[in-house]
Amino acid sequence: MIAPLRIAVLPMRPVAAALGSRMLRFNSTVAQANSLNPSAAPFKFSDSVTVRYTREHEWLASHPDGTAFVGITKYAADALGDATFVEVPEVGDSVQVGDSIGSVESVKSASEIYTPVDGEILEANDELTSNPALINSDPLGEGWIAKLKVTDSDQLLDAELFDIDAYVKFLQEES
Repeated sequence: MIAPLRIAVLPMRPVAAALGSRMLRFNSTVAQANSLNPSAAPFKFSDSVTVRYTREHEWLASHPDGTAFVGITKYAADALGDATFVEVPEVGDSVQVGDSIGSVESVKSASEIYTPVDGEILEANDELTSNPALINSDPLGEGWIAKLKVTDSDQLLDAELFDIDAYVKFLQEES
C-alpha cells in the first residue's frame, strides 16, 4: 500500500517577519553586501537611478521617467535561505503601497514581497520562476521581482524609504 502524500503548507509572512529571530548578525560589511549590481537591468535602465530600501528588506530602484524596479535585499535573501520557488506579479496589475507583488519560498520559510509605491506592473522577472536561486545569487541585480510604472512620484520621497546609510543604520538597530 502506498502512503498518502503529505504536503506541508508554510504560512506566508512579510520578509521582515520571516527574518524574526533568524535576523542575521549585523557586521561592517552589510552595506557592501547590499550593494547594487550595476550591470543588471534595474540599474542600466537609465543614467540616473535612485535606490531606496524598506523596513521589510525590499529595494526600489526608481528612474526619472517614473519606471521602478523592486526586489529584496541581500540581507533578506541570506536570511530566507535557498529559494525554491518565486511567485512574480501579473503584468498589468495595479498595485498600491503594501500590496503583495509576489512571494519567495525557501528551505527556511515563505515570505510575501510588498510594493513600496503605487503603480502598474509593467514586467515581471519570469526568469525567477524557472531559476529561483537567482534571487539568492544576485538579489540586487538580475534577481529583481518586478518593473513598475510609479503612479505617485511623491511616494519616492517617503521617509519610510531609506537610502543605503539609513538602511544600514536600521539594520544596526534591528540586530
